Amino acid sequence: MEHLLTTRVATQADLAEIDALLARSYPVLLKDHYAPSVLVTAIPHISKAQPRLLTSGTYFVVLDDAGSIVGAGGWTKGAPGNGHAGPATTGHIRHVVTDHRCLRRGIGRALMDRVFDTSRAAGITRLDCLSTLMAVPFYASNGFRELEPVSVSLAPGIDFPAVRMERRF
Repeated sequence: MEHLLTTRVATQADLAEIDALLARSYPVLLKDHYAPSVLVTAIPHISKAQPRLLTSGTYFVVLDDAGSIVGAGGWTKGAPGNGHAGPATTGHIRHVVTDHRCLRRGIGRALMDRVFDTSRAAGITRLDCLSTLMAVPFYASNGFRELEPVSVSLAPGIDFPAVRMERRF
């Protein structure tokens, strides 16, 4: 059965539903790729929607045919963490999630298509991504290449292993 997906710009009104999506899906999606000791400290930091992203105009949600948010993600010119913009033609993939109960239904692809279209229209020629370990194959299938393993500081003393990836247009 074909599922109808709708992608739209996120709004502040989506905050609670995105929080719920992140909180239920990240623990399930990440459990096979990270030690429990890493997840217990990281999940509280990564499973909250970022209000500034929701109002950026470049953060999107994917809705299923019932109108529920089953995916979220986007891009910004400012980098995660410090928010500093690098070169004017570089964008940064931000806080992507797909409902763990809805994998392999085109949700992530719909998000990436929207990200690619809007970032290219804004003059972006390169997208940087800090991928979770489990999402590396997904990003690779969307044209990203691995650059290096990195450790993302979520808070003092809380580091999260990731992989820096890039896609050039």
